[in-house]
Amino acid sequence: MKGCLLLPLLLLGTVSALYLEKDASHMGSPQTQADLSQDLEGSGGQEGELALSGEVLDSGGEEAEDAHDDEGDCELDPDDLDEDVQCPKEEETVQLPGGPECKSCHYRMVRTPRRFCHAQRICRRCYRGNLVSIHSYRFDYRVRRWARRTNQSQVWIGGVIRGRSRCRRFRWTDGSRWNFGYWARGQPGNGRGHCITLCTRGGHWRRASCQRRLPFVCAF
Repeated sequence: MKGCLLLPLLLLGTVSALYLEKDASHMGSPQTQADLSQDLEGSGGQEGELALSGEVLDSGGEEAEDAHDDEGDCELDPDDLDEDVQCPKEEETVQLPGGPECKSCHYRMVRTPRRFCHAQRICRRCYRGNLVSIHSYRFDYRVRRWARRTNQSQVWIGGVIRGRSRCRRFRWTDGSRWNFGYWARGQPGNGRGHCITLCTRGGHWRRASCQRRLPFVCAF
């Protein structure tokens, strides 16, 4: 009698083991990993993707381009107040008011295009601030309205991407928490570059080479 019961139990264990092995191999398939990466990056088919996480997984296909773009990367030291930085002339800038989210804050838009690192140093050296960080759709809309005055398609904001290959993290140059993102279609997963721009039409964000020269907004 025991022998009759043992045989079905052995068969059941074998079938279960095969099922688990098949399921595990499915979870590790490239397609599943790609879907997971896409979800974490917020690079879906809709515009204005909200990226709340500061960490993304990446396929590593942009590694060669990233290595080249490192030439435009810079150490964003809070104490970096380069004396060699020449402050913009008054006529090159537009002073912007604070808002409900921070009435004591001040903003200044610099119309003269600069590379990302140079723009960040100007914000620190000349205004004792940083490139602007954005933490809500309402404020993104305000920055977009300001940025339209530059007659440029994009402006620098203070977002940077750290790390390379499979693990990258988003950071604001002012050290504030990354709790909002408003990415254009296909971004940031299909974008290139370590620095982040805001589009003056639509207010969406894009990755860009830090070597590009663009107008920018400082917050202080």
